[in-house]
Amino acid sequence: MSLPRLTTHEMAARLAADITDGAYVNLGIGMPVTVANHVPAGRQVIYHSENGILGVGRSPEPGEDHDPDLINAAKDPVTLIEGGCYFDTAESFAMMRGGHLDLAVLGAFQVSATGDLANWATHDATYPPAVGGAMDLAVGAKTVYVLMRHTAKDGTPKLVEACDLPLTGAACVSRVYTDLGVFEIDRDNAAAKVIERFDGVSFDALQAVTGLTLVE
Repeated sequence: MSLPRLTTHEMAARLAADITDGAYVNLGIGMPVTVANHVPAGRQVIYHSENGILGVGRSPEPGEDHDPDLINAAKDPVTLIEGGCYFDTAESFAMMRGGHLDLAVLGAFQVSATGDLANWATHDATYPPAVGGAMDLAVGAKTVYVLMRHTAKDGTPKLVEACDLPLTGAACVSRVYTDLGVFEIDRDNAAAKVIERFDGVSFDALQAVTGLTLVE
């Protein structure tokens, strides 16, 4: 079944709309870094990058002059908001581990019905495992959101009853944003509440491509 799906930037903008004014937010490698391009008007969000930046701004436009030494943890060029600063990795990880971040936005291979997160290793030997700072963020941030495609390239659901990939963190994910909708993890009932279904996606069609129980 072919379903209408949001683009990466549409997904990032949808998530950004739910970040509160004044929040300190880490953006993980992959799709999450695009969230920095979508700060709603009139709102200030202080984005953190684990390689040592506080105050990450939008990505430079193609052809725009930028500092080639100013990159995020994904090695993508970024800008710096007014008042932004730099520091070493030890200080950056102290921020991550010490409960100083309001929110971490991470990518995922799988999220379970109880909010378990798997995002650092697969069973595919062509993709070497790479945990980076994800485990630190999963337990250190006050809240964890996941931004990911709803299904893998082969159509396999990424929202599942239980992860069969190595865990990054247990019961740490609160909300999941995909290209089909927004979901709140209900750990008590091992289900996901549908906060929003995007245009053209019925509940039945959504449940059919999801590996856990959905409730509306």
